[in-house]
Amino acid sequence: MSVRLQVTQKRSGIGGTQGQRDTLRSLGLKRIGDTVVKEDRPEIRGMIRSVSHLVVVEEVE
Repeated sequence: MSVRLQVTQKRSGIGGTQGQRDTLRSLGLKRIGDTVVKEDRPEIRGMIRSVSHLVVVEEVE
């Protein structure tokens, strides 16, 4: 079974760059407290890395 990543937005993207806000939206996060589950792929990992200070990531199965 593939590993999946649960991504939860913990901080606002308001003070960040436009790219960081766009990345949050691309991940499917719209507001603080939103949670999405994504496949563990290199492109998703890169998106998470660019907004790592705004989100919390957990591995789920």
